Amino acid sequence: MFKKMGLVCWALALISLSAPAFAALSDEIRTTWRLIDYMAVDYAGAVENGEVVSEFEYEEMLEFAGTIRQRIASLPAEPDPTELLRGADELLRLVNAKASAADVRAAAHGLGSALLALHPVPTAPQQVPDIAHGAVLYQQQCASCHGAQGQGDGPAGANMEPAPIDFTDMERARQRSVFALYQVIHQGLEGTPMISFGHLPEADQWALAFYVSGLAFPADRAAQGRAAWEQTVGLRAQIPDLDALVQTSPAAIAEHSDTETADAVMAYLRHEPAAVQAADAGRLELARSQLAASVEAYRAGEQDAAKRLALSAYLDGFEPIEPMLASKGDILGRVEGAMNAYRASIARAAPPEVVASAASDIESLFDEVDSVLDAPGGSFWSVMIGALTILLREGLEALLVVVAMVAFLRKANRQDVMPYIHMGWIGALLAGFATWLVATRLISISGASRELTEGFGSLFAAVVLLTVGLWMHHKSLAGRWQQYIREKLSHALTKRSAWALAALAFVVVYREVFETILFYAALWSEGGGRPVLAGLLVGSVLLAVLAWVMLRASTQLPIGRFFSASSALIAILAFVLAGKGVAGLQEAGLMSVTPVAGPRMVWLGLFPTLESYVAQLIVVIVIFGGIAYNRIGARGIESPA
Repeated sequence: MFKKMGLVCWALALISLSAPAFAALSDEIRTTWRLIDYMAVDYAGAVENGEVVSEFEYEEMLEFAGTIRQRIASLPAEPDPTELLRGADELLRLVNAKASAADVRAAAHGLGSALLALHPVPTAPQQVPDIAHGAVLYQQQCASCHGAQGQGDGPAGANMEPAPIDFTDMERARQRSVFALYQVIHQGLEGTPMISFGHLPEADQWALAFYVSGLAFPADRAAQGRAAWEQTVGLRAQIPDLDALVQTSPAAIAEHSDTETADAVMAYLRHEPAAVQAADAGRLELARSQLAASVEAYRAGEQDAAKRLALSAYLDGFEPIEPMLASKGDILGRVEGAMNAYRASIARAAPPEVVASAASDIESLFDEVDSVLDAPGGSFWSVMIGALTILLREGLEALLVVVAMVAFLRKANRQDVMPYIHMGWIGALLAGFATWLVATRLISISGASRELTEGFGSLFAAVVLLTVGLWMHHKSLAGRWQQYIREKLSHALTKRSAWALAALAFVVVYREVFETILFYAALWSEGGGRPVLAGLLVGSVLLAVLAWVMLRASTQLPIGRFFSASSALIAILAFVLAGKGVAGLQEAGLMSVTPVAGPRMVWLGLFPTLESYVAQLIVVIVIFGGIAYNRIGARGIESPA
């Protein structure tokens, strides 16, 4: 819940804050998190068995706990920091009470996780760090203080107070995440000789953090760790990608296995972080794990838990890899249909054997997905064609709507409203670019957030398009349309209406840009940037040519026929978007799913569920009802020649 709410509020922060203010807030979050993590690791050196063993360390812990409380209290009022304040108060109480290191560590880790969930900041490198380069950087930048082997015995650190950290101290290393080390490298450590290395490129900072994090875990244990990693589904589900790896400490892994296994796995992953870069496979393992847990929960009579786990299997496990499958045949549609059928079987309280059979069908499809993901990356031409196809498919809907509005305004001789339309679609492209930055540099867009964005965006656009389409149809029938254009249209499009058209252009275009960005990110990782950019360029040219042809053709049509053709086109788009909108909300878990026999044709918005069919039936009824109403109102009025 924290994560989803934090994602929404952080997106709003991007809009409301200036760049310097946003950067300042990010630094504040980073510093607060670093203090929390420092307490989790170092409190054990201050208190033991309820007694203070180091007065200096204990005073520092008290100071840090108070500072953390003050920093959290100073955060923006939105999102609501109440739970964070409670966590900070609890941490301060435990330190005052000289609680055990385990209790303080648990409270600190919980508070740190909640902080990042409510206020997401960049927590992972954009690409797999180069550990060999990190080793070179360490000798250049760090060895003089921390020693050649990281034992804190470098000549420059002999008289430092406090002494440089011994990175080979296993007890401390087990409590420390790579992200914690990155934070110290990035910001330095106040009150110590540890300066900031934020002037280094970000990739270098991450390479250093990974190299340092592996000093306590000998590389010769990597083989044992690799075996455990490859043979244990739970481990891969716990650490599905780089984001999870940098935030996970060995102690957190040990909670689900044992210390020896945790140390070996960290020896492997911190020396070979590319092992988790196969995030798609990790996500699929997570989907399998959640699906199996869902079946077990259902057999135990826990229907609500089974529903929740089934939704997690899709949103957290499978949905993030959908873009990789979008151009790989019909496997994507078959998996989505099977997962909908599985959730529906739980909802209708089907016998356990029926639910298990539905889960087995999904497992078989996951095997096919594995084969697709394991296939070699596409050639230049296959990736380019994939990028071109995606852009044409996603861009055509938005293009049709925008071109219809532009053509309408030209026919009405309302050039003064045209800037609002351009403001809408250009704003959507800029927002799409911002989304790309957010998705690749700041936070990962969750499956639920993606489906909700697409679902609500589609339904909003469908309702507006339906209204506009029926209005256009009405004008196509009116025998006095010429008089209407001449006498009324100049007053019909008020400033409020113009802004409504801008909003429609924004929503329709942003929805398609949002989807395209996610697909392109997957293609980029598969085939590199050149074929994707080539597909983008060719697709953009084709869409521009198509827009020119449509606009030119619209100028040749008599206005009555133009209104009629435009209303038909807009009605079809409303039908398509209604189906897509319901499907998005179903996949996000916001609407129930009732599978029915029928075709699945995504380009027409047809999904074989009762809810989506009912939504589209309502659209059809409104369309034909509106047409009948318009014809009755136009009866007796002479049509234009």
